[in-house]
Parts: sequence; C-alpha cells; structure tokens
Amino acid sequence: MDLTPRQIVAELNKHIVGQNEAKRSVAVAVRNRWRRQRVDDSMKKEISPKNIMMIGPTGVGKTEIARRLATLTGAPFIKVEATKYTEVGYYGRDVESMVRELVENALSIVRSTEREKVKEEAIRRANDRLVDMLLPSPPSSKNRNDDDDDEEYDEPPSHEERVQSVRHERNRAKIRKMLEKGLMEDRTVSIISETRAVPMIMSNMPGMESMEFDFQEMFEKIAPRSRTKRDMTVKEAREFLIEQESDQLISKDKVQTAAVELAENLGIIFIDEIDKIVASEKQHGADVSRQGVQRDLLPIVEGTTIQTKYGYVKTDHVLFIAAGAFHRAKPSDLMPELQGRFPIRVELNDLTKDDFIRILTEPNGSLTKQYQALMLTEDIELVFEANGIEALAEYAFAVNQKMQNIGARRLYTIMERLLEELSFEAPDMKQKRIIINADYVKQRIDDVSKDEDLSKFIL
Repeated sequence: MDLTPRQIVAELNKHIVGQNEAKRSVAVAVRNRWRRQRVDDSMKKEISPKNIMMIGPTGVGKTEIARRLATLTGAPFIKVEATKYTEVGYYGRDVESMVRELVENALSIVRSTEREKVKEEAIRRANDRLVDMLLPSPPSSKNRNDDDDDEEYDEPPSHEERVQSVRHERNRAKIRKMLEKGLMEDRTVSIISETRAVPMIMSNMPGMESMEFDFQEMFEKIAPRSRTKRDMTVKEAREFLIEQESDQLISKDKVQTAAVELAENLGIIFIDEIDKIVASEKQHGADVSRQGVQRDLLPIVEGTTIQTKYGYVKTDHVLFIAAGAFHRAKPSDLMPELQGRFPIRVELNDLTKDDFIRILTEPNGSLTKQYQALMLTEDIELVFEANGIEALAEYAFAVNQKMQNIGARRLYTIMERLLEELSFEAPDMKQKRIIINADYVKQRIDDVSKDEDLSKFIL
C-alpha cells in the first residue's frame, strides 16, 4: 500500500464527512508504516508506531475512520470494545485475546492472497474432477477377474479396449470444453466431503484461550472423519472443489508464518470505548477490574510477546488506535503509563447542521442513496430535493441538541421514521415517483420532534 497521506485523506473523504485532523493523523501513521518497511533493518527495529487516541462524542466518525482505513490499506484490522475485557481473575475476556483475533484476521488475508496465486491451477484441477464426475472412466476388462495372474496385466490392451479408450478421451475433451463455456452449470453431480466432528471448547475462563487452542488442535487430529454425500449443481461444485484444491496447493506452514509476520508489522487494533475502563475514585467492585484492564493492556501496547496457536506474536510494531467519548472522564484519568503510549491525541468535533447535509449527500454510500437504491427495487424513483435534505439535517441537529447527542446515528432514526410509511406501501403503490421536499419532511417529523417525551422513544 503506497498511497501518500494526501491520497489516503482523499479516499477517506469519499466516505466520511469532516474530521480532517483525525484523517490527517491516521494517514501519517499509515504512511510511516510504509516508510518503516523501507529503512535499514538496524533502524527498522527502533521505529515504533505512534499510537493514536481519538476523543469525541459518539457518532462523529471515530470507528468509521479506522474501519475505512483498514479496508483501504488491506492491513489486518480488528475492532474491540474495551468494556468486554476484565482483569485476569474476573469473569470476562483476557486482553491478550485481541492479539489472537488480529492473527486470525491476518491469516484470512494471507490465505486469500495465496489462493489467488494458485487459482488457475486450482480451477484446472477442479475441472478435471468435474469431468471425472460427469463421465467416469469405463471399467477395465483386466480388472473384472480378481483371480487373474499378474502376468495377464502385462498383456497389451485389446483393440476393443483401445477404441473404447480413444472414444472416452474424446468425450472427456468435449465435456471439458462445455464446462469451460459454462454450458453444464445446471447439471447435478455428487460430491463426498469429509469433516471431523470437533467439539467446541468454551471454558469462559480468563487466560485460558491458548489452552483451548491446544485442546482444539488435539481433537482435530484424533477425531474420526465423517464422509457425507452431497448433491449440487456443477456451478456450486466448482466453487467447492476450487476451494479444496487451493487449500491442497498452498502450504499451511507458509501461510501461518506469513500471517504472523503481517500481523506484527502491519496489524491495526482499534480499541473502542477506552474511556469506560477509567476507574472512579472509589476503588471497589467493577472499578478494580477496570484498573486491572488498564494494567493488562499496558504491556500489549508497549510491546510484548503473545502466544497464539500459530506461534509467538510480538506487538512492538502493531498500531493501536483508541477511541472514547470521555464524557464523564478525561484522558488524563487513564494510567500515566498508558497515556504515554498514545502520543497522538485527536479531538473530533460535534456535527453541525451543515455536516448533516454533507453526510446525506456527499459520501458514496450516503443514506439518501441507500434508500433510493432500495426503493428502486420496487420501481419507485425517490427524489430528494435540496430543501428536503436541509430540513432533515435541521431536525437531526435540533434533536441532538435537545436530547442526548448521538451524532450521525440520529439520521438513521429520522430517515427510518420519515420513510416508514413509504417502505410499507411501496409494493402496492401506483405512484412511481416520490419527491422528498421540506413539506414532506415536516409533515412526518415535525410533531414527533416537538413532543420531547415522544421523541425520546422514537427519535
């Protein structure tokens, strides 16, 4: 991934409105990873990622920036909630499990890349197997009598057998051509698949994930295989066989080693709701566990070695992006050591009315475009006029100001309320062109937005 910071920001702008400071910070962090891969090995070990902490209310784009960034770079990425982890000794997940999830994500990326490399050979082998299924080889006359002496197998094939063999090969070639042209996609074939009945081990004990992996691998080796016959079309069978052949062509050890290396050097872990693990002044109950999560999180962010089922993984060069609203706490309430591991602080701004207008119109997958596409499946053209979009933005901004500010997520509830009747009646409607203007919006949203008690439950 060799995009410049400016190009990364431009790509993020296609999906996320505003928050330029946060976009610039993550773009620089990603570019620095590209730069690190190109410095001398002696210096590469010394360069550590500059972790980022994004601070801002919910619904302003913190998670979306990280998610789009991972999609853009193709790097291993996981999003975790800080609140689902507890200190070892309490009921909950061990913080080290986030690293194991990252390696699983990297494994999926590497496996897909390797499958793409062997795709042509896998398709060829899959087609060979399909030809065998559609036209099995004729039984040889030499194999009809099991009591024949060995000398009889050295006899040359008879004229009839040679003719039959030539005819069979000619038919195989015809079927292969038909398969390549897609003329036999609806034919049915039978495939025998083998699976192992491996029990799922759910201990729910903190710190026991690695032991669970060991038990899982042990059962995979000793569990008996069960053979299942499945009937499917040639089209379905081809995909199934390509996947099987691809797995046989790629080296499992090579994939695992590459996955660990990819996770170590390019992995991104997004820790959401980090403000929820700030302990209050009274250290009791859950607060003790929250403080413990910070202590357990610290070595992972600093850089440590975690045992996974694919080997040991170092977190020294994993990029950590933390995010939190920090309504009731401040970043300074975190442990000083943990604060120091997030040197880049970015504050995201509350969304304004103009931001809501841009969110409804500019992104490639904006809400207005989504609903237009949905209604088009019912042959209904949905037209959003400028004053209608402005009215929607005004209502969203006003409701956020009166009640809890949930950012852009307010648009989801308002849009659903606005188009609820239309979505229900669409299949039976004769009118095929619906215009959403200010009057249309006011008629359906105004009463609800003014009634605060009602809007708490609906909007």
